[in-house]
Amino acid sequence: MRKTLALRIDVDTYRGTGRGVPALCGILADHQVRGTFYFSVGPDNMGRHLWRLLKPAFLWKMLRTNAAGLYGPEIILMGTAWPGPGIGKHHGKAIRAAVDAGHEGGFHAYDHHHAQAKLDVMSAAAMRREIGRGMEILTKILGAPAATSAAPGWRTNDQLLRVKAEYPFAYNSDCRGYAPFYPVVGGEKLSQLQIPVTLPTYDEALGRDGVTDANYNEFQLSLLKPDELNVLTIHAEAEGGRCAAQFDRYLAEVIKRGYRVIPLGDVAAEVRDTAPDGVMELAPFPGREGKLAVQR
Repeated sequence: MRKTLALRIDVDTYRGTGRGVPALCGILADHQVRGTFYFSVGPDNMGRHLWRLLKPAFLWKMLRTNAAGLYGPEIILMGTAWPGPGIGKHHGKAIRAAVDAGHEGGFHAYDHHHAQAKLDVMSAAAMRREIGRGMEILTKILGAPAATSAAPGWRTNDQLLRVKAEYPFAYNSDCRGYAPFYPVVGGEKLSQLQIPVTLPTYDEALGRDGVTDANYNEFQLSLLKPDELNVLTIHAEAEGGRCAAQFDRYLAEVIKRGYRVIPLGDVAAEVRDTAPDGVMELAPFPGREGKLAVQR
């Protein structure tokens, strides 16, 4: 995995799918690289996260990232007064176009807000319904089941891992960590490889430890490890929107430094036979409110 950056693109919202995905496909095509897109396909109810403003950590994150300017009212208020529009229903062409352009298409969520906010209270049956509804929509769009998934907000527990094992995912990206591994749950090794995200996201880093828009790219570049796998998550709503030019410059510098930029599926193919066992647990994470799944 020498000089390797695996690129994960989370697509959480209606606007991110319709506008951000085509914009990112253009940037990636200009640099002749590919990534893995994780699509949310059900109703866009992301505005319902506003209740989390009552939590100081989330409020601070919204303020330090200027979330109103970054995402705009269309994203911040979506689904607050009434159910949001169906993303897959209206933007299936944008989703299919990304895969037709050579990128890997993965499953993120049916209802991103619900899957992230209700993890702790969802039964296994509810998780199956959530994944099943989303996979049905995405399969119709892509013409085949997605071979990978990523839990929204890196919110994952043992129950969700067991439920995901019932679906035809070759690998998942559900946690933060340092290297690919096979999760062990209750003493049982699961067959679906995990590829954790190793680098901070834009909204985690901005406004912390002196990181600003002016030095963000330099900060991210300083974290790249030439002799280890680097996995970066970008968001269609940010790097496919207001931060597009910034991401374009970052990608150019990564390639200039001799790094190959590949989808997560390429990583899975290379490490499938050698990845060790591992355990993930919910724990606090820098720059985020609440607990995330973290590789122990």
